[in-house]
Amino acid sequence: MWPLDCCILSCSDGSSFPWRSCLFAGAQRFIKGTSSSRLATMMPSGPPPRVYWTLLIFLLLACCQLPTGFPERVELAPLPLWQPVGEHLNLSCLVFGGAPRDHLSVVLLHQEEELGRQPVGKEEPAKVTFMVQPRREDHGTNFSCRSELDLRSQGLELFQNTSAPRKLRTFAIPKTAPRLVFPRFWEIETSWPVNCSLDGLFPASEAHIQLALGNQMLNATVVSHADTLTATATAKTEQEGTQEIVCHVTLGVEKRETRENLFAYSFHGPNLNLSESNATEGTPVTVTCAAGPRVQVMLDGVPAAVPGQPAQLQLKATEKDDRRTFFCNATLKVHGVTLHRNRSVQLRVLYGPTIDRAKCPQRLMWKEKTMHILQCQARGNPNPQLQCLREGSKFKVPVGIPFLVLLNYSGTYSCQAASSRGMDKMLVMMDVQGRNPVTINIALGVLAILGLVTLATASVYVFWVQRQRDIYHLKPRSSRWRLRSI
Repeated sequence: MWPLDCCILSCSDGSSFPWRSCLFAGAQRFIKGTSSSRLATMMPSGPPPRVYWTLLIFLLLACCQLPTGFPERVELAPLPLWQPVGEHLNLSCLVFGGAPRDHLSVVLLHQEEELGRQPVGKEEPAKVTFMVQPRREDHGTNFSCRSELDLRSQGLELFQNTSAPRKLRTFAIPKTAPRLVFPRFWEIETSWPVNCSLDGLFPASEAHIQLALGNQMLNATVVSHADTLTATATAKTEQEGTQEIVCHVTLGVEKRETRENLFAYSFHGPNLNLSESNATEGTPVTVTCAAGPRVQVMLDGVPAAVPGQPAQLQLKATEKDDRRTFFCNATLKVHGVTLHRNRSVQLRVLYGPTIDRAKCPQRLMWKEKTMHILQCQARGNPNPQLQCLREGSKFKVPVGIPFLVLLNYSGTYSCQAASSRGMDKMLVMMDVQGRNPVTINIALGVLAILGLVTLATASVYVFWVQRQRDIYHLKPRSSRWRLRSI
C-alpha cells in the first residue's frame, strides 16, 4: 500500500472498482518519475480492461486533481531544558505534508500513554499545540507526537508515523533562601566551619551549590539526602574587617542565594607568665598578663591601666602560695560585641616538710587485736616521705592504712617526714592494752563480793519470814479450845 490518496471511480450502477484506485496511484507515481515497468508492478493481478489506458488518461486530466500522500515527517518541538513542576507547558507537534488534511490528526504521547488528540490544520507545516502540567514523577520521562492518516473510510488503512521522543526534565525549588551557618566573628589565620543547606529541592541530586568567601571559592563537600542539599567547607581569612560569605544554589533555570557578613579580627594572647614557675620559699615572684593592641587585660581581678598595656602582680613566695592559681582575662570589642579569653597558671613553691600535729596525736591508747589507722600526714614540696619507727628498733608501723594492733606494738615511735628540702620529726606514744587487764579483775572481784552479800541478805530475809509463819492467834468468839504449837 502506498502513502497516497486514491481516486475511486464509480460506475453508473454505483459499484466501485478498487483496482482503479491502484491504477490512479500508479499513474501518479509514474508522473513523478516512476518507470512504466514500476507502474506495471503496481497494477492489480489479472488483465486490465481494454479501456484501461483511455480511462487512466481521463482520470489524470479530469477526474483526480486532488493532491495525495503521507506526511513527510512529524516532529515534537524541542522541550525546555528544565520545566518547573506544576506550571503549564505547551508542547507543539509539527506535521510536514500529508493530505487530505481532514483525514489527518496528531496524538500527543507520554511514554505509551495517549494524552490528547487534535486535527491537523491547513498551514504548512502544520503546528498542533497541547498543554500539559508536569509533575515530579514526569521527570526523565519521554514525550512524542504521532500522526495518523485515516483512510479507512476510503477503503484503505490507518497510516501512523511517530516522531523521535524527547525527554522532559522537571524541577522544584522553594522560594526561601539557603540557610547559611557560620561564626559571625572570625579570628584571622584561624580555620572556621561554614555550612549551607536548602530543603525542598527536586531533584536534589541535580542541584548545584557553591560557597564563597569574598572572591574566593571554597572547596565544599556536597551531600544530597531526600530533598535537602548541604554543603560544608572550612574557610580562613588573613585580612581584618568586614567580609562577605555567599551561598548560591542553582536548580534548573532557578537560583537561590544568601549573602551575609562576617567580621574578621586579630586577637593575640593573652599571655600569662611567671618569673619563676617553681620558686623557693621566700623568693620574689612577678606575674605578668599581656595581650595584643586594643585588648584590655585583667590579672586576678585587677585591670591594666589602659588597653594594650600588660598587668603585673608581685609577691614573696610562701608555703601558702604553693599551688596558687593566677587568672588573666582579656577582652576585645569587635563591632559592639565584647570577646573574652582567659588564661591561668599555677605557681609551685618549694619548701621543707612539716608534720601536721593536728592530725597526728602524740599519745594513742588502743585495744589489742583491733583495727586502727595511724592518721599522721606531712606536707611539703617536693612531697616528703613519712614513716614512724619505734625507738630502739627498726620496727615500722604502717601510716595511713588500716592494720591490726598487737600487744607488742606498745612503745614510743619517732615519726619522720623527709625530702630534699629538709626533715621534720615528732614522737608518738602508743599504749596497747590487753583483753583482761588488772582493772577488769578488780571489777570482777567487787562484783563477786556484791553477789555474796546479796545472797546472804536474801537468806536472812527468808529465815525471818519463815519464823513469822510459826505464830498463830485465836479468834475472840471461840475460847473452848486452846491451840499450842507442836
